[in-house]
Amino acid sequence: MSEVQVERDAVQLRASHLSRDFTSRVPGRLFSAKRVTHAVEDVSLDLAAGRVVAVVGESGSGKSVLARMLARIVTPTSGGLELRGTPIPAKAKRDLAYASMVQLVLQDPFASINPVHRIRHSLERPLLIHGAERARVAELAKAVLARVSLDPSDRFLDRYPHELSGGQLQRVSIARALCVQPKVLLADEPISMLDVSVRLGILNLLKGLCDDEHLAVLYITHDIASARYLADETIVMYAGQVVEQSHGTALVDEPTHPYTQLLIASVPDPSDPTTIAPRSPSAGTFATASVGCRFAPRCPHATARCAAESPPAFEVGPSHLSRCWLHEGNRVATLVAPTTRRKGEPTTT
Repeated sequence: MSEVQVERDAVQLRASHLSRDFTSRVPGRLFSAKRVTHAVEDVSLDLAAGRVVAVVGESGSGKSVLARMLARIVTPTSGGLELRGTPIPAKAKRDLAYASMVQLVLQDPFASINPVHRIRHSLERPLLIHGAERARVAELAKAVLARVSLDPSDRFLDRYPHELSGGQLQRVSIARALCVQPKVLLADEPISMLDVSVRLGILNLLKGLCDDEHLAVLYITHDIASARYLADETIVMYAGQVVEQSHGTALVDEPTHPYTQLLIASVPDPSDPTTIAPRSPSAGTFATASVGCRFAPRCPHATARCAAESPPAFEVGPSHLSRCWLHEGNRVATLVAPTTRRKGEPTTT
């Protein structure tokens, strides 16, 4: 137990200036020049033990590509990773040692768990692959189900995936990731495919794993309200770039970037049943500028400068950065890496 306490708040996984480009050709033109899409551009973050970092954005913002680079499923075009202080070669292939430390939980549990095998197989297989004693795998499989509150475990081990609800199956997916005792858990929209009634249970499970077992958690979502509930730090992405980031609830309570303000304005007000659609007239198609600020085509504050120059990150508060020309008076040179803050510390804004 003392070893776990020492590790609390220690950086488990650090990403430095990660970028990923994809090339494609214009449809219908065989010999056309290649088109480059900047899926993720210059993203830095720290995942520390006992802390949750939320990455928020619309579909197409680069969240899932970022998670897959952290899991080393997608190779970054540039940038680097450090696992517990050890640099990871950018082009190195993912190995068992890395996989045992960093695990990815996918969005759709019905697609990520093999439907033709019982739950027992989905849990025992990773245990065997990572070197668990065959005589103990049944015991370990039961124990990991108990960790995700699927009790009694015997009731679930011999069932097929289609016999479980979406919430139960997502817990199995998390349990499968926990089988190898990871230090970092990457949760890619783990509640978006679930009924509203069971989403809070999954969020509380992630929060409990973070608080009680000191896992470092990356929580990817398009729901900024759930990010406020769960996260110690929130990062907002648009078209592959980090446009705003802050510790605590400052980003949601006092958003400074027009895109973050748009995300918050689009959240329905439960006290007003008429607000079931986004309330901002700018929330149309996902448009990006080819030069300058990528959000300029949708921004109500866009100027000629926004269309011509890409803004840097400006410090708008303690540990609060915003990539918008509106904040030019508080300019910082680069997007600094986040610092570690203990859970429960008051947020200063």
